[in-house]
Formats: sequence, C-alpha cells, structure tokens
Amino acid sequence: MSTPELGLPMVVPAPDLPARVRIYEVGARDGLQNEKATVPTEVKAEFVRRLADSGLTTIEATSFVHPKWVPQLADAEQLFPLVSDLGRSSGVHLPVLVPNERGLDRALALGARHVALFASATESFAKANLNRTVDESLAMFEPVVSRAKADKVHVRSYISMCFGDPWEGPVPIHQVVGVCKALMDMGCDELSLGDTIGVATPGHVQTLLAELNEEGVPTSALGVHFHDTYGQALTNTLAALQHGVTTVDASAGGLGGCPYAKSATGNLATEDLVWMLQGLGIDTGVDLARLTATSVWMAERLGRPSPSRTVKALSHKE
Repeated sequence: MSTPELGLPMVVPAPDLPARVRIYEVGARDGLQNEKATVPTEVKAEFVRRLADSGLTTIEATSFVHPKWVPQLADAEQLFPLVSDLGRSSGVHLPVLVPNERGLDRALALGARHVALFASATESFAKANLNRTVDESLAMFEPVVSRAKADKVHVRSYISMCFGDPWEGPVPIHQVVGVCKALMDMGCDELSLGDTIGVATPGHVQTLLAELNEEGVPTSALGVHFHDTYGQALTNTLAALQHGVTTVDASAGGLGGCPYAKSATGNLATEDLVWMLQGLGIDTGVDLARLTATSVWMAERLGRPSPSRTVKALSHKE
C-alpha cells in the first residue's frame, strides 16, 4: 500500500503561506533538452498529455531555439500541433521557449499564446548561452517582447544565474535586480528567478525577493526555479513561499540540468514539491499518484530511474 492511501503526508498547515501554488512544469522542455538521446516526438507528446492528465495546468511544451543548439528539441514544429488542443479543450497553458524574433515567428505561426525568453544575470553565462553581453541580449529581447505583447501573447522571462555563477562565483543582488527591472520595464508579464547551479540558500532567496520588491518588482510577477545540486531546492522553495511567491518551476521526475553550465544538476522534482505542498495543505490541483506514474513511465523510456525521492518512495523503486 502506498503512503497516500494511508493518508500521508499528514496535512499540517504552516502560518503565512499561500493557499494555492501554480506549478510551472518544465520537464518536457528543460528536462528533455538535456537528455543525451533524442526522445521520439510521439513520446514527448504523450508525456505532455500525461502531465496534463495529472492536473498540471502550465506545461512548457518545447523550445524554438535553433536545432543546432538544442538538437533534442529540433522537432518543435512537429510536436506543438500534437498537443496544442490541450489549450483549447482543457485550458492548459503550453508556453514555449523563444530565443529571438525568429523563434517568436515560429511559435506564433503554430498558435502559441505563451512564450518564454531566457536571460542571464551574469556576463559569463550570457556569453556562453547567448553569445552576447547582458546588454546585447536585453536589446535582442526588446522587439520580441514588444511584438508578443502587441499580439496579446503572455511573456515570461527566465533569468539564469541569479544566485551564483560557475565562472564568476557569487552574483551581486543589485546585478540581478537590474536585469529583472529591465525585463519588467520592457513589458514581461512574469519573471522566473533561476538558481541554475543550485547554490542558493534560504536567506539569499528572501533577500533577493525583498530587494526586487523594494525596486518595484511585485512578488505576484515572480516565480522561482531551483536546482537541487546541494539538496536545497525544497528549502529554498519554502523560503520563497514564506515571502508570498505562488509560482514554482519544477520538473516531473527531477529531469533536467543546463547544457551550458555543467555543474547544474536536475531541477526540483515536481513530485517532491507536490508532496511538501500537500503536507502544508497548499492546493496544487495535481494528482500525485498520476504524476508519479507518468514519471515512472518516462523514466522507463529514458532507460534510467527517476532521481525524484518521492517517485522512488511511491513506486518502490530504488
């Protein structure tokens, strides 16, 4: 008998936490883009559908980055039409990653209504990931955001290296705030604060969030994206929730990393996040059993076990 059937986790709410959290599921994009083997398009589509069936309502579907840079997602044009009906029939949001105006063109041509950019808080990562300086990358994003907003498309921006950089070390908080403000000023609807190499700790998280608020960036526009390199992802998530953040990025089964920062390990596993939130009495709308089954299914297709501790515990697989 699995622990949910025994009524576990026991629900014990903590004070001053949100009543509901939106999980921004990134496994189908951020997770699969880091796989050595290319996953067949039909398997990706089935993965997205199973994630939606588990109750997730925001599922990042794919990336319209040039196939040369992310060959695992070269099938974006083939994949998106296979899942786009979820937005019409089930109200599921299917954001897609776009790097520039060409990526935006490709996404809009297929009817995407939610797009995401990927910015950097540091010069080293901007150079490695975008082959531009931070200022040059922001200049590249301006027409993308302008055109998307003119077409009433929702725009999110990821900001990588908000807490530490593998080349530069600690990242000054004011530096992160400056990039965030620039993105908000150009019209982004939402920002995702990325701990790309997993070095954040709770005090750092809350201080960055407070500084962003001081500079006029509202908590309602912020999401958090933690990696579990040092086992801090859930702890940092709780710190963000205590500050009032209600959007948390996570990856089913803990898939993912970062192809341009080799010290980045997997994302926060969605199942581990849901287990914690259920115990806190925070609503997510997610059926944990169905989600776990989906991650087990995908792990079988990838030929390796899921790193999620909750998946291992609930599926009795070590």
